[in-house]
Amino acid sequence: MAISYMKDIFALKLYTRVARLGSFSAAARECGLSQSQASRIIADLEADLGARLLSRTTRAVVPTEAGAEFLARMEPILAALDEAEHSVREGGELRGLLRMSMPTSFGIRTVVPRLSAFAARHPNLHIQLLLEDRRQDLVRDAVDVAIRLGRLADSTATTKLIATIPRVVVASPDYLQRHGVPATPAELVRHRIVGGTSAAVPTAWMFKRGGKEEVIPLEPHFSTNENEGAIAAAVAGFGITSTSGWACSRELEDGLLVRLFLDWKMAGIPVHAYFPMGSATRAAGRAAVDHLVAEFRRSADVLSP
Repeated sequence: MAISYMKDIFALKLYTRVARLGSFSAAARECGLSQSQASRIIADLEADLGARLLSRTTRAVVPTEAGAEFLARMEPILAALDEAEHSVREGGELRGLLRMSMPTSFGIRTVVPRLSAFAARHPNLHIQLLLEDRRQDLVRDAVDVAIRLGRLADSTATTKLIATIPRVVVASPDYLQRHGVPATPAELVRHRIVGGTSAAVPTAWMFKRGGKEEVIPLEPHFSTNENEGAIAAAVAGFGITSTSGWACSRELEDGLLVRLFLDWKMAGIPVHAYFPMGSATRAAGRAAVDHLVAEFRRSADVLSP
């Protein structure tokens, strides 16, 4: 027996979140429901379909075989409905929730300032940024778009190149006064190196000048799992680090860090948008990425579109 259109859509969206999160309570919190309300809505959906979608145990909630197939078929349909609604809405205004994941430093220093105009154009869109340098389960966390720096581990994923940004080598004036200024990249082996998330990709620092390439494998003397930590360590005089030019632009402007090897070039850092749901990505996710591409192309220090 069919149920009302809007109630049906809400139930389907709720089901996708329960199935992805593996939890009624977590999905209920996302949707502003109590756990008992969420359970009742899913039970009604299963009754209407005449099929059990979820296997419930004391430890986990997982889709049944029928539930997994239903999930795979419904997510693209829900995305298409979202796209259709957006296409006819006056002015193309986006609504709902947009979840974006990205490295902490890049998100704070680079993405947030460039999203302001996008947010102003869509005042009814709730933009939620997940700022983490670790990789998370993007599908489970309902991430619409993940921003990734460096080489992508999954070459078959649905991605879009946003920009390629310059990589720089920096150190504090205090460190350089105490340890000397390396004249060439080869002299880095005699210096203390600060490693961080961004500095660790690639594992060796690669330089080019006049058709000559030098690859300098380096072992860090101090390392951190966040790029902000590597920049802070370099400012504090722990050693020399490599990061994106955008990540340390404020410190360079304030004189807290100094660029080294200005006549050498390093391979740029590709910035990709990764769409965990592929073709089922909602309109808001694709629109946000298109906005960032346009914003980055206006930046003078982008190496390529």
